[in-house]
Formats: sequence, C-alpha cells, structure tokens
Amino acid sequence: MNAPHVATRPLSRRSLLRGAGAALALPMLECMTPMFAREEAPRRMLILVNNLGVLPKLFFPQTAGRDYELSPYLAALAEFRKDFTVFSGLSHPGVSGGHSADNCLLTAARGAFKSGFRNSISLDQFAAEKLGQVTRFPTLNLGVNIDKGNRSLAWTRDGVLLPAEDSAARLYERLFLQGSPEEVERQIHKLESRGSILDTLLEETRRFSRNLGGDDKARLEQYVTSVREVEQRLHTARAWEMKPKPTATQPPPADIQDKKLFFEKFDMMVSMAQLAFETDSTRIVTLMADAFFTPVVKLSEHETSTEAYHGLTHHGQAEDKVRQLQEIDRRQMALLAKTFSSLASKQENGGRLLDRTVVFFGSSMGDANIHDNTNLPILLAGGGFKHGQHVVFKHDNNAPLCNLFVSMMQRIGIETESFASSTGPLRGLEMS
Repeated sequence: MNAPHVATRPLSRRSLLRGAGAALALPMLECMTPMFAREEAPRRMLILVNNLGVLPKLFFPQTAGRDYELSPYLAALAEFRKDFTVFSGLSHPGVSGGHSADNCLLTAARGAFKSGFRNSISLDQFAAEKLGQVTRFPTLNLGVNIDKGNRSLAWTRDGVLLPAEDSAARLYERLFLQGSPEEVERQIHKLESRGSILDTLLEETRRFSRNLGGDDKARLEQYVTSVREVEQRLHTARAWEMKPKPTATQPPPADIQDKKLFFEKFDMMVSMAQLAFETDSTRIVTLMADAFFTPVVKLSEHETSTEAYHGLTHHGQAEDKVRQLQEIDRRQMALLAKTFSSLASKQENGGRLLDRTVVFFGSSMGDANIHDNTNLPILLAGGGFKHGQHVVFKHDNNAPLCNLFVSMMQRIGIETESFASSTGPLRGLEMS
C-alpha cells in the first residue's frame, strides 16, 4: 500500500541524486512546487462597460472611507458591500471628446475625434500579451447592441479596432462546439499555410536587410520581432485546434434580436462570460453595452422609454427623462448584483469564483448630459482585494484611471508597474 503524500517544504531544482560517487541534477518535478501553489486556481478579469454611464448624483456616495453611506444606486448592492469598492475622482488625463472617448476607456489614448488620431493598445490586449496564451482564447471581446465597425473596448498594439462578438449563440459555438475531424484538419491547414507565408517573409526580410543602414536595420528588426510573435501565436493556435473543447454545462442560448431588450441581452452576455471562466476558456473578458447605439429601452413589462437611450441622457433635468434614466440605472445595478451573486455562488478550489475574478464596472462618461469625461463612475468587485470602501480622489484633478488598471493586472499575476498614463498602482486599494 502506498504511503499518503505528505506536504513538506518543496524541493529545489538544484537538489541532486547522489550515488556511486556521481551526482545528477534532478529534472523539474511536481514536488518542487509548493502544494498550495499547485492547487491555486487561475485569476481572471471581467470588464463591464456602459458607454453612457449613470446619473452621477445617485451613484456616488456622499462620504468617503469604510463607513460611507451607500448611495441610492449602490443600495442595490448592499448584500455585497464588503465585496466591492467604489471610486470617485478617476479619469484619463487629457482624454476628452465626449462619446468618442468610449473607444479610449481601456487605452487612455489622447486625441479621440481629432485629425490623424490613432488609438493604442487596450488593457485586455496588453494583459493577454503578458499572460501568454494559457487558455484557448487569450481574451474575449463582447458587445451588446454594439456598433461593431466603430466601437470596441479592445484595440491592438497598432491601434486597430478588434470587433466585439455580439451574438451569444456564435460565442457558444466558438467555446463549445467541436468541428468534425475534417473541419479541424482544414483549420490546421489554414494555420500552417499562414506559417509558411511568414517563413517566406522572414527569409525575404533577412535578404533585404543586408544593405540597410543602422537605423533602418533596427526598425526592421523590430518588425521581424513582431512577425516572430505572430508566428508563435500561430503555433499556439494550432496546438489548441488539436485539443478537444470543454463540455458545456448549459444548453446553447438563443440570441435576443430585439434591441429594446437591452438588459436581457446584457444579462445573457454576462452569463456567457461567466461560462467561459468556469470552463477556463479564457481569463479576460471585456463587454461593452453600447447604450449610445441602443434605441428605445424596455423599462418594464408595461413601459418602454419615450426616446432612444442616448436622447434620454441629454435630459436637461426634464423630470420624465430623469425618471426613465433612474429606472435604467437601477436595472444596471440589479444586473451587477446578480453578477456578484452568481460569481459568489460558484466554488473553485475551495473558494468563491468572485474572489478569483476582478470585476470592473465603469464608463467613459462622467456625466453624459454634458459630455463630461472626468470623475468617471467606477466600481471594482471581487478579485481578492480589501473592499468595502469609497476611495475618493480630487474631483478637480483626477487620479489616473490607469493606476487602477495596473493594480488589476498585478492582482491577476502580471508583473507590471505601468500602463499608458499610469503613475503606478492605485493608492488606497490593497490586496487581501
């Protein structure tokens, strides 16, 4: 009978086997990793954005610190008070432009709407580069009622828009439906063909570089490095194509076509994001609810908004418009509460999925009524932070939102001290 494994201090890789006067270095063994580190579940990041935000007076608490009084909107999250932190006085320095700033929420790139503007890499793509492709999908970029050709949270290092997936049914197919052996083989052949093109391109580049000057050679070497990175991603994609997809725990969803059912669609896509986390299909999900592109909204069983969502936000303090916006915002808070509850109810390695998932909720609009891009409504939940507080920064000189992004990345295991306009991790937010 085998003796049970006893957890002891992990061995060093430098440990040696000694015998007959010889010494042999050990290979990497499982016992060289601490037991708890081996069993530790992955950390994840869920970013939820409504690009028209909320009514600020009802969102932000009036007092700061851990004893703050919940605002009217945050009262809907009272059950999870110790699981989230609300921030005020955060924005991207120099980022303005009203509604166009939604494309910059995860990039902090300045100059949106200006001639020659080029976006920069978004938080999710930057984080995915640092983590490497440890899952089938490095990130998932999702949308609700999104203007796919013009809006996205995800942008490449070259500032190219990555279209959001707005169909729950198509996302389910990507996550769980395995193609036939012939379809898998065709996909692998496509990947290999792209690889062979890159091989040829690299050979041509080497030949071309022989007669270049020093500066041009340096620039060309940067280009070659990028090509090699693409080549590596193709090899990784080929490996994932050969692995079977996970088994779904839920039946395939039916897409909701009616754009008026904004929150039903939002809820469905959040549920799909959680399903992707539970099957470890990805570690990072971004989801933009494109309220700007949403027509009238179903407020309740018996009421539909009197005009498009965007029109309501330019309320000018009109009583009926404000009332309708309040109903919309309360439904957002109810959706957040449901998300927290669902993540908290799922167990993973003896802990709650919520404690392993950094959940960000926010907007690029501080006040959509006046196209203000400062004092953004930002809430962070889960992820193992010390929550339960209202962290306040100067409203006339906001702290960089990218400082929070740095803290979020560090929490999911990325070793970085900076991103875009950050000046370091966010002050006042600690890990538990």
